[in-house]
Amino acid sequence: MGVRRVAERLSRGVVLRRRLPAKFRSLPILVTPEAGLRFWYRMSQVDPLLYKMAEELVKPGYAVWDVGANVGLFSFCAAARSGRSGFVLAIEPDFWLAQLIQRSSQELSGSRTDCSEVRVLCASASDSNRVAELAIAERARASNHLTEVTGASPSGGTRALQLSVSLTLDSLLQQFPPPTVLKIDVETHETSVLKGAGRLLKEIRPAIWCEVSTENSTVVTQLLQEAGYELFGAQTQPRQRTKRAWFQTLAIPKP
Repeated sequence: MGVRRVAERLSRGVVLRRRLPAKFRSLPILVTPEAGLRFWYRMSQVDPLLYKMAEELVKPGYAVWDVGANVGLFSFCAAARSGRSGFVLAIEPDFWLAQLIQRSSQELSGSRTDCSEVRVLCASASDSNRVAELAIAERARASNHLTEVTGASPSGGTRALQLSVSLTLDSLLQQFPPPTVLKIDVETHETSVLKGAGRLLKEIRPAIWCEVSTENSTVVTQLLQEAGYELFGAQTQPRQRTKRAWFQTLAIPKP
C-alpha cells in the first residue's frame, strides 16, 4: 500500500478545527482530511480557485446555493461574503459530511460574526424527486458519487452505499430564498442537476460555477446556452469566453 493510501486510511474519522483565510473573516470551520488530504495543510493553500470564485461571485445580501458542498468550504466563504442580509444553502448527500457542516453552522450562529446563515440540506440534487443511492468512496469522500453515474475522481472503489433523497433544484425554490449564485460540484451528475433546474435557470438566472466532466460537456453546454447563459473558463484571468463548457465553467446570464 502506497504512502498516499496509508494517509487516506489514517485520515478516516479525523476532524480538524480550522479557520478560513482572513479575507473570509477567519470564520471557524470543521474539516476532515477524509474528504481530501489537502485539509491537512494550511487553509490558505487548500483551494485557491474556490477562494477566488467566492470573492468574485458573492456580494453582500446574496443568496448562495452550494450543491455538493463537501465540508462546506464554499458555503462558509460565501457566508462571510454575503453578510447578515445574505443566505447560504449547503446541499450535501453524505450524512457524515453534512453533520460536519451542521456543526460548523451551529457554532457560527452562536457567534457575533457579521455573516449569513448557513442552512444544511442532507440530500442530492437531480432531475426528479426520488430516492437515490450514494457510493461512499474508498478513498477521499470528495469522490463520493451517486451510483447512477461513474464519478469524476479516482475513488478507489466503493466503501459503502448510502440512501439519499434526491430533489430537483426547482422544487427547492418553494422552500428557500432563490440563489443569486449557484455552485455545482457533483462528480459527473451535473447534467441531471441542471435538467432539474429549468425554472431556476430561465426565471431566477443565478451566476453559476460548475464542475463539468468531459462526457457531459456537450449536454451541459446546450442546457446553459438554451437558457441564455454565456460560458467562461473559471480559471482564466481575464475571463476567457468559451463556446463549450470546460471542466471549471463559469456561466453568466446574458443581459
